[in-house]
Amino acid sequence: METDLSGAIKNDDLNAFNDAYSRYHSRLYSFILFKTQCDFTAKEVVQLSFIRLWEKRSALDESLDLDIQLFGMAKQIMLAELRKEARRLRHNEQANPSPLAESLIKAVENRDLLKHFEKEIENLPKMRKLVYDLSRRQGFSHQEIAELLSISPKTVENHIGKVLSALKQYMLLFFL
Repeated sequence: METDLSGAIKNDDLNAFNDAYSRYHSRLYSFILFKTQCDFTAKEVVQLSFIRLWEKRSALDESLDLDIQLFGMAKQIMLAELRKEARRLRHNEQANPSPLAESLIKAVENRDLLKHFEKEIENLPKMRKLVYDLSRRQGFSHQEIAELLSISPKTVENHIGKVLSALKQYMLLFFL
């Protein structure tokens, strides 16, 4: 199980780390290569991701699957590398910041974050997901949702608060 692997690595188990490297290296490389379209950057990001995994092993969350944590680290490293490359290009060209490079980074960040949020929302309890959908996606007021679902407006507020709190917690993990 993936959470067992997280726990073993967190407890300094080098064999578990080697197992994770064997298990995820090629998937991680393919993911980063797809995102960057650059073999060198993909290799660099993968290596830095595994280095960070080992260096930050004490901060691993044993309740989360290792692949989620590892891919999150890789995404952050990839974005940092893209920013570095954009800065280097700006410096070398002695030009204004490239709107294309900046918009590409923002697009990757926004698309990935939105995709992860959507997946997280799908895992919510049924009623909480329904209340969130009615409020945020369909634009119903708390009073309208309460009437529609035959619950109190305070219950609607509680559901929305719990969803937003869960998404906030997820976002903190996403940006580790």
